[in-house]
Amino acid sequence: MATLLHIDASLFPGEASASRTVTAAFADAWREAHPDGTVVHRDLAADPLPHIDALTVSAAFSDPATHTEAQAAAHAARLALVEEAEAADAIVIGAPMYNFGLASSLKAWIDHVILAGRTLGEGTQSLAGKPVVIVASRGGSYEPGTPREDMEFVKNYLASVLSAHLGITPEFITIQLTLAASNPAMADLIPLAEQSRAEALAQADAKARELALRLSGDPVAV
Repeated sequence: MATLLHIDASLFPGEASASRTVTAAFADAWREAHPDGTVVHRDLAADPLPHIDALTVSAAFSDPATHTEAQAAAHAARLALVEEAEAADAIVIGAPMYNFGLASSLKAWIDHVILAGRTLGEGTQSLAGKPVVIVASRGGSYEPGTPREDMEFVKNYLASVLSAHLGITPEFITIQLTLAASNPAMADLIPLAEQSRAEALAQADAKARELALRLSGDPVAV
């Protein structure tokens, strides 16, 4: 029985969020392909994590036997996030672009999960090789060849940090031009936006089914 860790970071609920719509489609396809599997949903907007602070860092680099009560509590909360990620057979992450960068709630999760001697470090990358699919949503387009490609700080950051620190090579599903329907200046781009959404939903469905079947060991195609 395989477990999917489903992480959302969008500020907007349900179908009001492009990334949530696609990660939800991914999770639904996973359940359908692997009904005996488990989906663990972590909503970083509804239940935000504390940003990493000096107390949390000091706990990570000191002997647990010397921890103060506050250090012990901070470190335990961090370990719970690490263990949740370790226990998952695959992870899907909704990564909306805000002000050209990562949602701060998702950055907080990454800061907690990168833990020296556990997920970080030669021979101790406990998440290395884990399948991770990232749904990157953005109001415009930042793909190669577009005017703003040099401002793509979400996919580039995540690909680099997950690979360099955690030994993970993420796969990306991109949904772009999400503001086309609400921004009159982008009205001509609505057909492309609708195409991007349809393609992202199809990719999420296909990838979730492929992963669920592969990780469950079920040879029967769905």
